[in-house]
Amino acid sequence: MDVEIKTLDNGSAGSATLPDEIFAAEPRADIMARVVHWQLAKRRAGTHKVKGMGEVSGTTKKPYRQKGTGNARQGSLRAPQFRTGGAVHGPVVRDHGYDLPKKVRRLGLISALSQKQAEGKLVVLDAATGTGKTADLAKQLAVLGWNSALIVDGAVDETFLRAARNLPKIDVLPSVGANVYDILNHEVLVITRAGVEGLKERLA
Repeated sequence: MDVEIKTLDNGSAGSATLPDEIFAAEPRADIMARVVHWQLAKRRAGTHKVKGMGEVSGTTKKPYRQKGTGNARQGSLRAPQFRTGGAVHGPVVRDHGYDLPKKVRRLGLISALSQKQAEGKLVVLDAATGTGKTADLAKQLAVLGWNSALIVDGAVDETFLRAARNLPKIDVLPSVGANVYDILNHEVLVITRAGVEGLKERLA
């Protein structure tokens, strides 16, 4: 399919041909949900921790004799039923990540790209370069109407990245870092010429 190439000054820089197998596939909501869940699970720190019965401080002496006190039998004051006791089946430090097949990850990214194209929220940009001033870039994006945008470039320009860093809901990623969660989390997906080539290579 042919799409218009825009510039940051809201001008036109010709047209580009996007491969249908990447940008015009049938979006799979179930696959995208699986990939997003996998991404969010991988980024969890997993540092939650509570102390069990064997870890809380306290005496190991039996509180009172087994029989004849009129109380329920108890073996330890560190048992979970006591106020100072340990937790039962509490969270422990662990890795929440799991494996997801590469084919599923690839299909998820293709689905996300195709969905943005189908919604008319995919823009091909000539180049993500220019001013290093945040205020100037904010004016350009306001003219383009991009309040929430993910900009994907082949190799991110440091000056452009520095200008975009302080803009809310504007993120810049290299083509190798493009992912389903960030694409769906922004209203507009902006891909530069170099970014398109990078995605073609990655998803070939």
